[in-house]
Amino acid sequence: MNAITSLQETRVLIGSPLNDFSIRLDQQPSRCFPPYTLQWRQAQLLVKSSQSVKQPELSALKNQEALVRCLNYSPVRLVRIDPALGEARLRRWADACEQSGKHIFLSIPSNAELPRKRRPLTWYVKRILDWGVAALLLVILSPVILALASLVRIDSPGPIFFRQWRVGKRGRLFRIIKFRTMGVDAEQLHHQVMGDLPGLHKREDDPRVTPLGRWMRKYSLDELPQLINVVRGEMSLVGPRPWALYDAVRLSPEGQRRLNARPGITGLWQVQARANLLDIEAVNRWDLEYLSTWTLWHDLKLLVTTVPKVLSGSGAY
Repeated sequence: MNAITSLQETRVLIGSPLNDFSIRLDQQPSRCFPPYTLQWRQAQLLVKSSQSVKQPELSALKNQEALVRCLNYSPVRLVRIDPALGEARLRRWADACEQSGKHIFLSIPSNAELPRKRRPLTWYVKRILDWGVAALLLVILSPVILALASLVRIDSPGPIFFRQWRVGKRGRLFRIIKFRTMGVDAEQLHHQVMGDLPGLHKREDDPRVTPLGRWMRKYSLDELPQLINVVRGEMSLVGPRPWALYDAVRLSPEGQRRLNARPGITGLWQVQARANLLDIEAVNRWDLEYLSTWTLWHDLKLLVTTVPKVLSGSGAY
């Protein structure tokens, strides 16, 4: 791609935030990469699945560096992307948005049944408790966290923490933080290991998990850094399961309503089912039930119930 073509395509890509304008990309779609359009609406860039709009493909979008450069120059403040475009493309756009300082959200149906809409005052109390308790736990457990970080560093080469895209409040993508329990090439081998597994992508015999990682997972010690996500406001102490992209893209349109909720470190599925229930839609129904019947007292009970469940290591891997 020469400099003139690149400049022209960059101008088309960044668009104008004041007008609705759409272009079609990927003239020759594959099963993994369906065609899509870009549409500018005020300060938002909408990335949608489409089979109808016929426009030339922008080669700038084939290059991650060029995509980041285009987003850097774009006046849009956030990107909304269709989950139907698939995990690989979602991750690519999420990485580019992270590098360019833009927020990225999944385009999902709204949900009027969320607790923050039905009980706004009590929900506000929950958020204050989330921040306060998470900050206190980070201080109290800091010796344990430092010890575990040292063990991960000694046990195997690679970073101490594992950061992965998850779906947060209103479909916003964020990086969840965990202690690394696998080899450094785990993400690249994910689909090779999981194959066509129909439910949640969890395997007890996952060959990517290190011996130390298996022990940490059994007692949920790898999840302690998620307290940082809670302090940041990306997660709650108690809430629905934080869906990974490879699980979120397989949800039904009705099931996607649950993605409006802020996810939690623990919750109804983590306490009552854990790895014994791996059906995606069934787990989603549990989460929707939690949201529809939510009370602050229920959260407190789930927190208390989580302690013996974690100490026993029951159903975790």
